[in-house]
Amino acid sequence: MGPVVTHALCTSDVNRTCPRARRIAYLQARLRKRLPAPSRRSVLAQVLGLAWPVVVEQTLGMTVGLVNTYIVGHLGAAPLVAMGLCIQLSNLLIALFSAVGVGSTALVARHVGASERGEAEQVAGQSLLLALVVGWIAAVPCLLWGRSLLTALGGASDVVALGHSYLRAIGTTMPLMAVLFIGNAALRGAGDTRTPMVVMGLVNLINVGVSGSLVYGLGPLPALGVLGAGIGSAAGVGAGGLVVAIVLLQERSTAGLRVTPAALRFHPACTRRLLHIGLPGGAEQMAMRLAQLAMATAVTQLGTAAYAGHQLGIQLLSVAFMPGFAFSVAATTLVGQELGRGDPRRAEACVYTASWMTVAIMCSVGAAAFLLAQPLLQAFTPDPEAVAQGLYAVRGCALLQMPLAWYFVFSGALRGAGDTRFVLLAQAAPIWLVRLPLAFRFGIAFGMGLSGIWAGMILDMVARASLLTLRFRGGAWKWLKV
Repeated sequence: MGPVVTHALCTSDVNRTCPRARRIAYLQARLRKRLPAPSRRSVLAQVLGLAWPVVVEQTLGMTVGLVNTYIVGHLGAAPLVAMGLCIQLSNLLIALFSAVGVGSTALVARHVGASERGEAEQVAGQSLLLALVVGWIAAVPCLLWGRSLLTALGGASDVVALGHSYLRAIGTTMPLMAVLFIGNAALRGAGDTRTPMVVMGLVNLINVGVSGSLVYGLGPLPALGVLGAGIGSAAGVGAGGLVVAIVLLQERSTAGLRVTPAALRFHPACTRRLLHIGLPGGAEQMAMRLAQLAMATAVTQLGTAAYAGHQLGIQLLSVAFMPGFAFSVAATTLVGQELGRGDPRRAEACVYTASWMTVAIMCSVGAAAFLLAQPLLQAFTPDPEAVAQGLYAVRGCALLQMPLAWYFVFSGALRGAGDTRFVLLAQAAPIWLVRLPLAFRFGIAFGMGLSGIWAGMILDMVARASLLTLRFRGGAWKWLKV
C-alpha cells in the first residue's frame, strides 16, 4: 500500500466519528513509524508461540471425549449412541457461548494490541457476566427437556433412558462450562494461551478419575454406566470454570489480564459491542450445530451400528481437528492485536504462515488415520458392525482435512478482524445448501449409506474454504471498525 495520505491528521474526536479514520490513522502511522516488512522468522515464532499451547489444550480437552468414548464404548452400542446424541445436543447449546466468546477474543485482542489495557479488562468483565447468563439458558433444556429432545433425534427407548441421565448430569454445571469457555476466549485474546492449556489439563485429569471410577464402579463406588461419564465430564468442566474465574479475578494469567470489581458492573455500551461482534459468531455455530443434529438424524436412519461407527470416526479424527482449531485461535488473536497496533501487513503474514502450517499438520494426521483406520476403531469397540461403518467416517474425515485446514485459519482470521457476518454467511449457506441436501440424497435416497453422507460433508467443506479464502484475499477486513 502506497504511503500517500490525502487527509489531515484525524484528532481523537474525529477518530470516533469519521468512518475512514481507522484507515487514515494506519496510513499516518506507517509514515511516522516506517513499519518494517515482517520477517519470516519473527512471524513463525509469533504464530507458534500462540498456537502450540492451544494444540495441547484442545488435545487435552478432546481426550475427555475420547476417554469417555473408550470407556462407554465397551458397554455396547446403545450406551455409545446415547452418549453420542447427548454430545450433539450439548454442542448445540455450547454454540450459545460462541456469541460471547468470539466477541471477547476479538475485542480483547484489539484493545491489547492498541495498549488499551483498561478497555480490554472491561470487555473481559462483561464477558464473564454474559457467560453466567448464557450458561443458565443452556442448562434449562438439559435439565427439563432432555428426554423429549433425544426422542426427537430418533433415539430408541433404551438410548433415550441412558442419555437422559447424562444430560441432567452435564446440565448442572452448564454455567461453569460457559465461564470456562468464555473466560478462556478472553485470555486467548490477551495472548495468554498457556493458562487455558493448564486449566484443560486439570479438567482432563478430573474427568478421567471420576468417569473411570463411576462408569464401571471402582471399589465401593457404584457402577453408573453412561451416567458416570456424565458426572465425570460435569465435575471436570465445573472445576475448570472455577479456576478460570479465579485466574481472571486475581490477575494470575501470564498476560496480566484482570477483571476488577468495576469491570464486573454492567456496561451497556461494552455489552453491545461484544454482541455486535459475537452474535454472528453464535449464529454461525448454531447453524453448524443444527446441521450436525440434522446429520445425526439422517445417520440414525441407517441403524445403531452406523451411528456408533459415525460417532467413533468423528471422535478419532477430532485429534486431527485440534491443530486447525489451535491455528484458528492464533489467527484470531494475531489479526486482532496487529490491527490494534496498526499493522495489517504483519497480520496478513501471520495468517498465511498459519494456514500452510495447518495444512501440513492436518493432512499428515489425516493420511495416517486413513491407513490405520481399522486398528484404531477396533481399539475402541469390539462390535464388528460398528467398526465396519466407522471406516467410512474415519476415511471421510481424512479426505476433508485440506479444505478443513483452510476453513479453520481463514475463518479465525476474519473473526479476529470483526468480519463475523461474512463468516456466518460462508458457514451457513454451504451447510444448508450443499451438505444437507447432498448428504440426504447420496446417503439415504441413493442408498450409499455413510459413504454418501460423508461425500456431502466433504463438498460442503470445499465450498466453505473457497468462500473464506476469497474474502480474506480481498482485504476488506483490514479496515473494519469494531
